[in-house]
Amino acid sequence: MRLLIAEDDPILADGLMHSLRASGHAVDCVADGVAADAALASGAFDLVILDLGMPRMHGLEVLRRMRARKSRIPVLILTAHDATEDRVAGLDLGADDYLTKPFELVELEARIRAVARRSGHGGQAVVELGNLTFDTVDRRARVRGEAVDLSARELALLELLVARAGRLVSKEQILDHVCEWGDEVSENAVEVYIHRLRRKLEPGGVRISTLRGLGYCLGTPGRKRT
Repeated sequence: MRLLIAEDDPILADGLMHSLRASGHAVDCVADGVAADAALASGAFDLVILDLGMPRMHGLEVLRRMRARKSRIPVLILTAHDATEDRVAGLDLGADDYLTKPFELVELEARIRAVARRSGHGGQAVVELGNLTFDTVDRRARVRGEAVDLSARELALLELLVARAGRLVSKEQILDHVCEWGDEVSENAVEVYIHRLRRKLEPGGVRISTLRGLGYCLGTPGRKRT
């Protein structure tokens, strides 16, 4: 997944970025509410981890503006504000989860997986697509029961294709999903990622179709997930 961290504590933000990147996510970070609002207006993120007490714009105002734009990006509030009224305000404005500081990293990652699962897979912990099984909790893929060894970029790409199985995914959408700000990745690189992923999946009967000039699809376009 591509994540945005909106956090003004540089030490905490750096630690979160390091840990979440190690888990295979693409992660960008902003340090104030105005920057968070501008970044989220692009709509390119799969989930935002949102602090409340940020400079220049409060996190709740960032959240209010998101939902006013009809943005459906999942929001996990991560804050030191632990009063009941703060929790109620955040959830009523459209946050998907609320976690207070201090926190354990393993719990944060579990909550990220849970929010992503609810928003992207209808609550399914394991998605089955023909011979492919994708566990959205531990983010592991198996083909015909055998584990598939994937790089971080390959995992992010497969995660996107699984979430949109049977639907077309453009190169632009792939770049938005797997790349961070400052990454110099061309559309030609997407073809390389697709080729590597195909090489690992297609011997097991898992097909990634190419629609020339349009994009890629896991399975046949229009086919519903089972």
